[in-house]
Amino acid sequence: MNRVWQSTFGSARIPLLLRGKERSHWRLVVSTIAVAATPCAAQEQSSEASAPPVAQQADPQSDTTLPVRTDAVPVAEQLTATGARTDENAVRQAGDAFGTVIGREAIGLYSSSDVRGFSPRVAGNVRIDGLYFDPVFMPSDRISGSSVIRVGPTVFGSPFPSPTGIVDLGLRIPGDETAASVLASVDTFGARVLEADLAVKASDALSVGLGAQALQARFGDGTRDFVYEGAGIARIEPLAGMRIVPFVSVAYTPFHEAATIYVPRGETLPPRLPRNFWNGPAWQRTSETELNAGAVIDAELSDAWTLKAGLFRSSIKYYNAYTNLLLDVAPDGSARQEVLVDPPLLFGSTSGEARLTRTWRSEKAVHNLHFAFRGRDALRRFGGEQTVDLGPTTITARSLAPQPPEVFGEQVRDVFRQWTVATGYEGRVADLGELSLGLQRTDYFKSIGLPSANPEITREQAWLWNANAAINVTRDLAIYGGYVTGLEESGIAPAQAVNRNEALPAIRTRQADLGLRWQLGPMGLIAGVFDVSKPYFNIDPNGVFRELGEVRHRGIEASISGAVLPELTVVGGTALLDPTVTSGIAGIGERPVGAVLQTYNLNADWRPAALPGMSFDAAVSHQSSQVGTVSNLVRIPAQTFVDLGVRYRFDLAGQGALLRVQVFNLLDFQGFDLFAAGAYQPVFGRSVLAYLTVDF
Repeated sequence: MNRVWQSTFGSARIPLLLRGKERSHWRLVVSTIAVAATPCAAQEQSSEASAPPVAQQADPQSDTTLPVRTDAVPVAEQLTATGARTDENAVRQAGDAFGTVIGREAIGLYSSSDVRGFSPRVAGNVRIDGLYFDPVFMPSDRISGSSVIRVGPTVFGSPFPSPTGIVDLGLRIPGDETAASVLASVDTFGARVLEADLAVKASDALSVGLGAQALQARFGDGTRDFVYEGAGIARIEPLAGMRIVPFVSVAYTPFHEAATIYVPRGETLPPRLPRNFWNGPAWQRTSETELNAGAVIDAELSDAWTLKAGLFRSSIKYYNAYTNLLLDVAPDGSARQEVLVDPPLLFGSTSGEARLTRTWRSEKAVHNLHFAFRGRDALRRFGGEQTVDLGPTTITARSLAPQPPEVFGEQVRDVFRQWTVATGYEGRVADLGELSLGLQRTDYFKSIGLPSANPEITREQAWLWNANAAINVTRDLAIYGGYVTGLEESGIAPAQAVNRNEALPAIRTRQADLGLRWQLGPMGLIAGVFDVSKPYFNIDPNGVFRELGEVRHRGIEASISGAVLPELTVVGGTALLDPTVTSGIAGIGERPVGAVLQTYNLNADWRPAALPGMSFDAAVSHQSSQVGTVSNLVRIPAQTFVDLGVRYRFDLAGQGALLRVQVFNLLDFQGFDLFAAGAYQPVFGRSVLAYLTVDF
């Protein structure tokens, strides 16, 4: 079951198609399906129950005495295939508690925006099928049906790991049979969604997948989004041992209301924020087009040599864009409203990787030598915005101000390129363990400035390396450790900063971790310690988002997952963090903004034998107080969320069907989400989601 995170702290506002995966809040009203609906006990024992977990599936080439492998993509393809969407169950299919997305559901301690207190997405640590990908926005469910967060021992099998963890996306690749899936949903906020996916086997060498989505979303803060998406993906096998997977997804958003960002007056939290209410003016409606496209090639060049390569394009074009700010919010709810109106904006990135691998195999060992090249070429055109002061207001007053004439300034052009060559070794020896070594040479170039002036140019070259090892103590117990260095992105300036939307320079990072992985019968335990260091970027006393010092995150993380009983699966995890900031600037606190010292998650899925076709699930998550300002004088109180859900699997006119109902924020917790330093949004209230999935 997925927690409803709507905060985008530390980065730009997450586009809707990503929120569709991380904030799935749709509900389906079905009043006509009960007649002819019969429980499907046989379906209950389908691939969902028997398939191996995504993050624990062993490499078929490896010996069973090797450390448990985490090559997730083949399993992810099977579990998120068109025609098998009723089998999707994140709790049953997760291999650990660090973060798994299966279809519409996400569970785990971490996400693409938060791993060990940092954002792997901002840092540039996203992969498609294990290959480097620089997303402007994340692919939707039509293209990517799953993702796994890789940290600690789960990085084995991913050459050239990075600090801040890796977000590894699996593609929804069409299979060998013609199939289709349809999903419809609504929720108590009033959202309506229709999704359709079709996979057609055209020949032995070609399968084609098509997908579409129509979404009219309403959120717990009163905002609305309309999105229409079309997508295509294919599996082409022109030669024996070669597979090509091209894909494209285009989404058009004609109507998007910018969520209100509340900035209190002084060092304090805002008063209780209104729910299901939007105070922006009616003319504040953003429209945009989003594109994700690319291709992945896997080729067996010989018995010993393989080639894996991918080239990707991700872009978003805003035809108009708005930011709705309530500034100087006082305890009595009074405030000053300001709207930032942007001219057309463009953010785009072309990225990819080619990796050549030489493999040596023996009865009890596998050795891989990798030679890789990866890079990206990105452009951001932003700035020139118009600031519209709408004057005094309150947090419960809807603005009726007319739209002023548009007056835009010159836009900033931000270009950055990064090219990396790498070589690495991965070895696995039965009864002994696993070793991963990597050496990279990276060249970074950034040019930013107005067209009418000389741009500011930054160049950096760096040698990066990693060493990771796992040693088998027994057949079921392995000890792992690693050290990784990186050159990562430091994000973009948030909406309330003077230099909003500016992409900041790359930063040097390092990470060390140590721990164990223990298979306790049907349960898997991972526990470890980590130490991550990076430069610290946030808003200075003058309102500029820039480097303020150094930040170090040390902590303990643990995961336990598996089938406690044949009918009961649990996934639980905890992260205990000690983040510290070192800075010589007055007024900078010792904790970084957004720091949460304790996080606990528990998910469970129960299938009672007495109720064929039924399963029940629950999720409980708790986080301690969160630092809200650079000075550390403001903290968001601790938050606890409880979610409940039920699945009913049945035959509908001879087709497999799933009715899913979920209740989010069951206790109707009232609180704040941290958008950025000193800026907040409301936690959504209790909501009910239901959807119907039918496989053909």
